[in-house]
Amino acid sequence: MNFLNKNIIVLGAGISGIGVAKLCKKLGANVALSDTKPEEKIKFDLQELKNCGVTLLLGKPQEESMLDNLDYLIVSPGVPIGIEIIQKAKMRNIEVMSEIEVAYRLSKAPIYAITGTNGKTTTTALLGELMGLLGHKVAVGGNIGMALSAQAASVGKEDVVVAEISSYQLEGISKFKPKVAAILNLTPDHLARHGSIENYQNVKESIFSNQDINDYLVLNFDDEKVQSMAKRAKGKVMFFSRLTQLAEGAFVENQQLVVVWNGVKYEICSIDALKIKGGHNVENALAAVAIAFLAGVKPVDMIRVLSSFPGVEHRIEPICTIDGVQYYNDSKATNPESAIKALESFAGHIILIAGGHDKNTDLTEFMQLIKQKVDALILVGAAAARFKKVAIENGIDNIHESGYSMEDAVMAAYRLAKPPQVVLLSPACASFDMYDGFEERGRVFKRLVCNLK
Repeated sequence: MNFLNKNIIVLGAGISGIGVAKLCKKLGANVALSDTKPEEKIKFDLQELKNCGVTLLLGKPQEESMLDNLDYLIVSPGVPIGIEIIQKAKMRNIEVMSEIEVAYRLSKAPIYAITGTNGKTTTTALLGELMGLLGHKVAVGGNIGMALSAQAASVGKEDVVVAEISSYQLEGISKFKPKVAAILNLTPDHLARHGSIENYQNVKESIFSNQDINDYLVLNFDDEKVQSMAKRAKGKVMFFSRLTQLAEGAFVENQQLVVVWNGVKYEICSIDALKIKGGHNVENALAAVAIAFLAGVKPVDMIRVLSSFPGVEHRIEPICTIDGVQYYNDSKATNPESAIKALESFAGHIILIAGGHDKNTDLTEFMQLIKQKVDALILVGAAAARFKKVAIENGIDNIHESGYSMEDAVMAAYRLAKPPQVVLLSPACASFDMYDGFEERGRVFKRLVCNLK
């Protein structure tokens, strides 16, 4: 793809938008970055963009005149694909593409792409480490906090690109074609943007829509919706399963991770050898192993990474022990399914901090597990009232409310917790009622906990 002297507008001044604007300018394009927020509300440093000559259109309405003489409109994942300026660009036959579409068109290396509702970041980070065993440069990017386009443009054809892909990023693709695509699971999420679970699933499935017979699709056999996607696959399917011993695929047998492919069985490692704990992380490890295997990583080498990979920040992250009580940060649990996986990782005796920006998800299974495993429930944020109501309906009575104060929640947990209890932040909610994102929420929680010492 040639950007030389092309006129480009990038919508959205987030990590992806800033990254792709910088890259397109470097490749010789005339670039403007547009965001309806004024510069003082943008949380990223724009000085480098100013220095390299990117035009900033900030805090202004996105009017149709900005499309005059435009070659490409590149859309950041935080920008809904249905907004008026994007629809007008399409009516003018201006090519609209997502930042990951740019990444694909610029990449000389094969892309290994992971999506799903939960587990994406851990699986992506683990796969990046496993791919390092091939001895080539590995670029990791996407929804993991680094613009995929800049990462993909930095590698050669012998190298590897590992990408975490969200549903938002998939909305603007047309040719995006990963060598291996993986879908980890599918539960209701982001329905305010996608409208329905059916639309959400269709967007997720687009990750493999351009694949052909030479490509691979890795699917979770244990997730009924994901398993059913195999019949729409255009490439070869490899399943992974924590619960079922498969005739072919990556699965658990006698507490061992194994791969069976083309009639040959490969023993990878025992579950106990995994440094990341919990049934959900067994699934994440199986998915990463399956993708790495298809990429040519030798099974005998994988244990070196699997036994040392510590997990990622904000995912059941151990913080410290205070007065015999261990504190964990699981701020990434932005929906009940993710929080359930965290609760399942502990034997019980949990002091749970939950709540935040309410996605109005079904809380039934979450509350049933809370009743089994949680000694005290501390609620914060906009969701607190609904969470409390459903908790009481499920027979949960040790409930504490901390308003919109994480500090009060941490102090309440500190006063309540005694060994062998653990304190777990696993909100089951988005963070936008109190924070810019789950990362900020997790960092604030960790700082408050460390201040208790």
